[in-house]
Amino acid sequence: MLDEFRKFIARGSFFDLAVGIAVGAAFSTVVNSLVKDILMPPIGLLTSGVDFSELYLNLSDGEFASLAEATQAGAATINYGIFINNVISFLVVAVVLFLLIRQYNRIQDRYRREPAPGAPTEKTCPRCRMTVPVDATRCPHCTSDLSTE
Repeated sequence: MLDEFRKFIARGSFFDLAVGIAVGAAFSTVVNSLVKDILMPPIGLLTSGVDFSELYLNLSDGEFASLAEATQAGAATINYGIFINNVISFLVVAVVLFLLIRQYNRIQDRYRREPAPGAPTEKTCPRCRMTVPVDATRCPHCTSDLSTE
């Protein structure tokens, strides 16, 4: 079992997965910072400075001035404002990722080269004009001798 585990670890796909997870985590940090520090402040200005994270529905009998106060008192609350913030963050991240992947695909398409044409595998019979394999010595359609051509 230990040998089997070593073989699993030594396979390239395991290391590819590890690198992908590490890069994904780093990319996630960058995208989250983009959303939080760059994109959300203008969205806050457009919504007249509304802080969605403070919106909540109080399910208890007490009155609380803020979500922090209700949470500290142990009151049952539905924090729909935090949910709205997370939905906005998700949508912004989705749009940013879409734009990044779209641009990456455009760059890939620009530099993608067509495969070089290989040696021909077929030729045309000079008598019947049918396609035959390049190494054929007799046309299978008209039985013409192709070895002299």
